[in-house]
Amino acid sequence: MSANLSRWVIDPSHTTVEFAVRHMMIATVKGRFAGVEGHILADPSDLTTAQAEVTIDVASIDTREPQRDEHLRSPDFFDAANFPKITFKSREIRRKGENEYEMTGDLTIRGVTRPVTLSLTSEGQAKDPWGNERAAFTVSGKINRKDFGLNWNVVLETGGILVGEEVRISVEVEAIKQAAAA
Repeated sequence: MSANLSRWVIDPSHTTVEFAVRHMMIATVKGRFAGVEGHILADPSDLTTAQAEVTIDVASIDTREPQRDEHLRSPDFFDAANFPKITFKSREIRRKGENEYEMTGDLTIRGVTRPVTLSLTSEGQAKDPWGNERAAFTVSGKINRKDFGLNWNVVLETGGILVGEEVRISVEVEAIKQAAAA
Protein backbone atom coordinates (compact mmCIF):
# COMPACT_ATOMS: atom_id res chain seq x y z
CA MET A 1 0.00 0.00 0.00
CA SER A 2 1.38 3.40 -0.99
CA ALA A 3 2.37 5.72 1.86
CA ASN A 4 -0.26 8.23 0.71
CA LEU A 5 -3.13 5.73 0.64
CA SER A 6 -5.21 5.22 3.76
CA ARG A 7 -7.64 2.41 4.45
CA TRP A 8 -11.28 3.50 4.70
CA VAL A 9 -13.95 1.00 5.79
CA ILE A 10 -17.47 1.35 4.43
CA ASP A 11 -19.95 2.22 7.17
CA PRO A 12 -22.98 0.04 6.34
CA SER A 13 -25.32 2.07 8.56
CA HIS A 14 -24.58 5.19 6.48
CA THR A 15 -24.34 3.54 3.05
CA THR A 16 -27.19 2.77 0.65
CA VAL A 17 -27.12 0.52 -2.39
CA GLU A 18 -30.22 1.09 -4.53
CA PHE A 19 -31.43 -0.02 -7.95
CA ALA A 20 -34.28 0.82 -10.29
CA VAL A 21 -35.75 -1.19 -13.16
CA ARG A 22 -38.73 -0.69 -15.47
CA HIS A 23 -41.87 -2.70 -14.69
CA MET A 24 -44.40 -3.54 -17.42
CA MET A 25 -42.65 -0.93 -19.61
CA ILE A 26 -44.64 1.88 -17.93
CA ALA A 27 -43.43 2.15 -14.32
CA THR A 28 -40.23 1.89 -12.30
CA VAL A 29 -39.65 -0.44 -9.36
CA LYS A 30 -36.92 0.54 -6.90
CA GLY A 31 -35.16 -1.61 -4.38
CA ARG A 32 -32.14 -1.72 -2.15
CA PHE A 33 -29.63 -4.07 -0.59
CA ALA A 34 -29.17 -3.56 3.16
CA GLY A 35 -26.12 -5.82 3.52
CA VAL A 36 -23.06 -4.00 2.23
CA GLU A 37 -19.44 -4.09 3.35
CA GLY A 38 -16.09 -3.21 1.89
CA HIS A 39 -13.10 -0.95 1.97
CA ILE A 40 -11.36 1.72 -0.04
CA LEU A 41 -7.64 2.38 -0.21
CA ALA A 42 -7.44 6.04 -1.04
CA ASP A 43 -6.01 9.48 -0.69
CA PRO A 44 -9.30 11.41 -0.96
CA SER A 45 -7.45 14.38 -2.46
CA ASP A 46 -6.53 12.19 -5.49
CA LEU A 47 -9.01 9.40 -6.13
CA THR A 48 -7.24 8.37 -9.35
CA THR A 49 -4.98 6.19 -7.17
CA ALA A 50 -7.84 4.68 -5.13
CA GLN A 51 -8.87 1.05 -5.02
CA ALA A 52 -12.31 -0.09 -3.85
CA GLU A 53 -13.74 -3.50 -3.00
CA VAL A 54 -17.41 -3.94 -2.11
CA THR A 55 -19.48 -7.00 -1.19
CA ILE A 56 -23.28 -6.99 -1.16
CA ASP A 57 -25.42 -9.63 0.55
CA VAL A 58 -27.99 -10.76 -2.04
CA ALA A 59 -30.39 -12.03 0.65
CA SER A 60 -30.67 -8.47 1.99
CA ILE A 61 -32.64 -7.34 -1.09
CA ASP A 62 -35.70 -5.23 -0.27
CA THR A 63 -38.24 -3.96 -2.81
CA ARG A 64 -40.97 -3.42 -0.18
CA GLU A 65 -42.82 -6.50 -1.48
CA PRO A 66 -41.84 -9.77 0.29
CA GLN A 67 -43.16 -12.06 -2.47
CA ARG A 68 -41.17 -10.17 -5.13
CA ASP A 69 -38.06 -10.22 -2.89
CA GLU A 70 -38.31 -14.01 -2.55
CA HIS A 71 -38.65 -14.31 -6.34
CA LEU A 72 -35.56 -12.11 -6.81
CA ARG A 73 -33.60 -14.39 -4.41
CA SER A 74 -34.73 -17.49 -6.35
CA PRO A 75 -32.90 -19.22 -9.24
CA ASP A 76 -35.06 -17.18 -11.66
CA PHE A 77 -32.97 -14.11 -10.76
CA PHE A 78 -30.04 -13.86 -8.28
CA ASP A 79 -30.07 -17.50 -7.07
CA ALA A 80 -28.98 -16.34 -3.61
CA ALA A 81 -28.57 -19.90 -2.30
CA ASN A 82 -25.80 -20.58 -4.83
CA PHE A 83 -24.53 -17.01 -5.36
CA PRO A 84 -25.00 -15.21 -2.01
CA LYS A 85 -22.78 -12.22 -2.81
CA ILE A 86 -22.49 -9.49 -5.41
CA THR A 87 -18.96 -8.08 -5.59
CA PHE A 88 -17.30 -5.07 -7.17
CA LYS A 89 -13.55 -4.49 -7.41
CA SER A 90 -12.28 -1.28 -9.02
CA ARG A 91 -9.51 -1.41 -11.63
CA GLU A 92 -9.14 2.22 -12.77
CA ILE A 93 -10.40 5.64 -11.72
CA ARG A 94 -10.12 8.61 -14.07
CA ARG A 95 -10.75 12.25 -13.21
CA LYS A 96 -13.58 13.83 -15.24
CA GLY A 97 -13.80 17.18 -13.42
CA GLU A 98 -13.66 18.71 -9.97
CA ASN A 99 -14.74 15.94 -7.56
CA GLU A 100 -16.05 13.94 -10.57
CA TYR A 101 -14.54 10.63 -11.69
CA GLU A 102 -15.19 7.61 -13.86
CA MET A 103 -14.55 4.28 -12.11
CA THR A 104 -14.11 1.06 -14.06
CA GLY A 105 -14.09 -2.26 -12.28
CA ASP A 106 -15.23 -5.86 -12.24
CA LEU A 107 -18.81 -6.50 -11.14
CA THR A 108 -19.74 -10.09 -10.29
CA ILE A 109 -23.39 -11.09 -10.08
CA ARG A 110 -24.57 -14.70 -10.06
CA GLY A 111 -21.03 -15.93 -10.74
CA VAL A 112 -20.68 -13.81 -13.90
CA THR A 113 -17.97 -11.12 -13.90
CA ARG A 114 -18.14 -8.23 -16.33
CA PRO A 115 -16.37 -4.87 -16.54
CA VAL A 116 -18.59 -1.89 -15.71
CA THR A 117 -17.93 1.84 -15.72
CA LEU A 118 -19.64 3.95 -13.08
CA SER A 119 -19.76 7.67 -12.30
CA LEU A 120 -18.11 8.57 -8.99
CA THR A 121 -18.46 11.85 -7.11
CA SER A 122 -16.43 12.73 -4.06
CA GLU A 123 -18.87 14.42 -1.65
CA GLY A 124 -16.19 15.53 0.84
CA GLN A 125 -14.70 14.68 4.20
CA ALA A 126 -15.52 15.59 7.81
CA LYS A 127 -14.72 14.59 11.38
CA ASP A 128 -17.61 13.08 13.30
CA PRO A 129 -18.32 13.99 16.97
CA TRP A 130 -16.16 11.05 18.12
CA GLY A 131 -13.07 12.14 16.19
CA ASN A 132 -13.37 9.71 13.27
CA GLU A 133 -12.52 11.01 9.84
CA ARG A 134 -15.27 10.21 7.33
CA ALA A 135 -15.48 10.52 3.55
CA ALA A 136 -18.57 10.30 1.38
CA PHE A 137 -19.00 9.28 -2.25
CA THR A 138 -21.87 8.93 -4.70
CA VAL A 139 -21.66 6.19 -7.33
CA SER A 140 -24.12 5.71 -10.19
CA GLY A 141 -24.43 3.85 -13.44
CA LYS A 142 -26.39 1.37 -15.52
CA ILE A 143 -26.03 -2.29 -16.33
CA ASN A 144 -27.96 -4.76 -18.47
CA ARG A 145 -29.17 -7.50 -16.15
CA LYS A 146 -28.99 -10.10 -18.94
CA ASP A 147 -25.20 -9.59 -19.09
CA PHE A 148 -25.12 -11.27 -15.65
CA GLY A 149 -27.47 -14.17 -16.36
CA LEU A 150 -30.58 -12.48 -14.91
CA ASN A 151 -32.73 -13.53 -17.86
CA TRP A 152 -36.18 -14.31 -16.40
CA ASN A 153 -39.04 -12.37 -17.95
CA VAL A 154 -42.65 -12.58 -19.07
CA VAL A 155 -44.02 -11.30 -22.37
CA LEU A 156 -47.06 -9.10 -21.85
CA GLU A 157 -50.15 -9.51 -23.99
CA THR A 158 -49.53 -5.96 -25.26
CA GLY A 159 -46.23 -7.18 -26.71
CA GLY A 160 -43.88 -5.68 -24.12
CA ILE A 161 -41.99 -7.35 -21.29
CA LEU A 162 -42.67 -7.45 -17.56
CA VAL A 163 -39.15 -6.60 -16.33
CA GLY A 164 -36.83 -4.16 -18.09
CA GLU A 165 -33.29 -5.19 -18.97
CA GLU A 166 -31.58 -1.92 -17.97
CA VAL A 167 -30.90 -1.57 -14.24
CA ARG A 168 -29.97 1.85 -12.85
CA ILE A 169 -27.63 1.70 -9.86
CA SER A 170 -27.27 4.39 -7.21
CA VAL A 171 -24.93 4.09 -4.23
CA GLU A 172 -24.29 6.55 -1.41
CA VAL A 173 -21.13 5.54 0.48
CA GLU A 174 -19.82 6.81 3.80
CA ALA A 175 -16.46 5.41 4.84
CA ILE A 176 -14.42 5.75 8.04
CA LYS A 177 -10.65 6.22 7.93
CA GLN A 178 -8.82 3.51 9.82
CA ALA A 179 -5.89 4.17 12.11
CA ALA A 180 -2.52 3.57 10.49
CA ALA A 181 -0.84 0.30 11.46
CA ALA A 182 2.08 0.72 13.85
